[in-house]
Amino acid sequence: MQIEHPANVIRGLLIGLISAVAAHLSLAADAAFKGKIAPSVTDSVPDWPQPTKAPAGAPNIVLILLDDIGFADTSTFGGVAQTPELDKLAARGLRYNNFNTTAMCSPTRAALLTGRNHHRVGFGVAESSGGFPGYNFVWKQSTVSIAEVLRRNGYSTGAFGKWHNTPVWEISPIGPFDHWPTSLGFECFYGFMAGMENQWEPSRLYRNTTPVEPPATPQQGYHFTTDITNEAIRWVQTHVSLAPGKPYFLYFAPGAVHMPHHAPKEWIERYRGRFDQGWDKLREEIFARQKQLGVIPANAEPTPRPAEIPAWDSLAADQKKFYARQMEVYAGFVAHTDHELGRLLRAVQQLPGGDNTLILYIVGDNGSCGECGLDGITDGRQTAIADQLQHIDELGGPQLPSNIYSAGWAWLGSTPFQWWKEIASHFGGVRDPLIVSWPAHIKDCGGLRSQFTHVNDVAATLYEVTGIPFPAVVDGIKQQPLDGVSFVQTFDHPEAPSRHRIQYFEMLGNRAIYQDGWVAAARHWMHWDNRLTSDYTHDRWELYNVDEDFSEAHDRAVQFPGKVKELQELFDAEARRNDVYPLGGVAHIPDFDKGKPSLTDHKGKFVYYPGIQRLPMEAIPSLSGKSYRITASAVIPDTGAQGVIVSYGGRGSGFAFYLKDDQLFYENNPLNGMHEVIASKIRVPRGNVVLSYEFIKEGVKEGSIWGEICSGTGRLLVNGQAVGEAKLSGVIGSYFGSWGIGQAFGSPVSDAFQPPFRFTGTLTKVEMEVQ
Repeated sequence: MQIEHPANVIRGLLIGLISAVAAHLSLAADAAFKGKIAPSVTDSVPDWPQPTKAPAGAPNIVLILLDDIGFADTSTFGGVAQTPELDKLAARGLRYNNFNTTAMCSPTRAALLTGRNHHRVGFGVAESSGGFPGYNFVWKQSTVSIAEVLRRNGYSTGAFGKWHNTPVWEISPIGPFDHWPTSLGFECFYGFMAGMENQWEPSRLYRNTTPVEPPATPQQGYHFTTDITNEAIRWVQTHVSLAPGKPYFLYFAPGAVHMPHHAPKEWIERYRGRFDQGWDKLREEIFARQKQLGVIPANAEPTPRPAEIPAWDSLAADQKKFYARQMEVYAGFVAHTDHELGRLLRAVQQLPGGDNTLILYIVGDNGSCGECGLDGITDGRQTAIADQLQHIDELGGPQLPSNIYSAGWAWLGSTPFQWWKEIASHFGGVRDPLIVSWPAHIKDCGGLRSQFTHVNDVAATLYEVTGIPFPAVVDGIKQQPLDGVSFVQTFDHPEAPSRHRIQYFEMLGNRAIYQDGWVAAARHWMHWDNRLTSDYTHDRWELYNVDEDFSEAHDRAVQFPGKVKELQELFDAEARRNDVYPLGGVAHIPDFDKGKPSLTDHKGKFVYYPGIQRLPMEAIPSLSGKSYRITASAVIPDTGAQGVIVSYGGRGSGFAFYLKDDQLFYENNPLNGMHEVIASKIRVPRGNVVLSYEFIKEGVKEGSIWGEICSGTGRLLVNGQAVGEAKLSGVIGSYFGSWGIGQAFGSPVSDAFQPPFRFTGTLTKVEMEVQ
């Protein structure tokens, strides 16, 4: 919500008048019959109910949102990774170089799809949030999505890719489904529900609300970006085939280029050697290209490398070699994504109605990702470079489910700005390119727009271009007003003033406030400096005149202390109005999630029956650092049986409890490549059997990015008799993977079998007890 200004007061009164007379958006009532009914059909006149139609001339809409990519990561905005398809779209439309996000994935998506500030939707941060209105991760009914409004006004709607806006306790086969895409305006959804996913072997795919498995393997050429592109093209082609006169709204949000950085090897190899000179030199080159392209002003100045990032020339040879390969992988991922988006855009543009298709391509939901430290991540452990170098040829491929680059490359990707993702105080965390194309209406092809715009402006823009009024009430629920404002006027008027005059930013305590060309900013925390506290009194506020200083190179706080105080007070007013307090959502407090809804409900015993669908990790109790016991009641036929009894996680981490060659096995994979196996000393008998595995925690072995790896004793039991025992590791949290009963899902946790490796006996039930 913006601070009142005389012009805004008038505008608000006009909006109020419009809202007062606009029909409320409700579930369609039964249409009144306007025909005639007589005793005889020959004397009667039929009247068929007609479907709702969109306003005449309403455009098709394609909304594209990339993930974790910086302002300077594409060649279109000066980067090294070649993006010819994005170049083509920009040449047919407009480039926006002053478009801003929220600094994190799900909050940006909440603001994008509702037109409200992200805290007001409940997404002050991602899953690690708190039980406060701005942070509870529960999409509010008072913030209807643009998809829902378009759907009820005659649009077909489909979403493909990443959906990161459903409470984790609602992601299960039993729902509830109120906050899934298909209940928030999208008639069709195909993708994953979490913040990131294995691009080669996704283990948590859904079609609408039903778990599905990938249609192919990496060896058969599967990649998630290719898969969702194929699905989206089929959806659009089907729509235009059957309802060519009906507009559609396509929301396409690939997991690219979020961690893990996965790309086909041939795309990675195109960039071999391109990053050997390091981030310092490349940032200078990118900065110069940005000026040549005109995507930054001629008077823009470079910003210094943060102290947390060392000079490239100070690095050891092994560091340079490994870091350069990380960025080759990332650039290949960016280029591959551009190729797949090109396929989608060509399909859209070649169909009837292609010229009347409005494409908004947002190149990033936040800045480039510097979350994982100087060395990045290779196999789930932040180990020494010498150890990571052993995997250098595997980077980007299926064998490494969790690789990401050094934070030094995130600094490169944010050129010319300071910082990166999560640091909402500075443009490196929130500034992303936007490309807008609408051949039937935008004639300034290749033009540049520099008005201050925000991701919450997109919904208001779509309401204006479609001619569909924003509803004041939806299904009897009064709607919070839009925070964003339309930027349609910029389509035809490059010098039009920005209508978005005030905008706060806040993420994990990093905060800023924009007003009419000035920004006051306070950086509180960086993901890997381990100093996240709830004390904000010592944060230093900086001040920038961004109308004159595009890159925030000159802090004016000392020169204009009164302006700093004025903007601090404005931030406080905006924070109070938008549910921003308490800053950071108190996610750093140890028991911040006490009372948080949970499917496991803090129980100690769980029973699973045959036929249960694949479950995400969030739907089962945490086993990390705990003692636990799994007991399966089964019937083994006379011919024997094999297959998975329980599978947890996948290639990156997890375990499998299974039968093979008449033996009972427990195989633990606490981190990629650390396989620990216990095999029974006896053949499993036929008939009714009880098969068990128990782990008794004894200590802590080591740490990883997913949690502590504990040590202990593992024991196999058949009908209560111990048949195998060994010292081994406990389970850690598995972000990539699922929980399967009677079969495995996703990537293989074991080299002894390939999923699904279904159990060929009969499972009666599986019980799990957790200490």
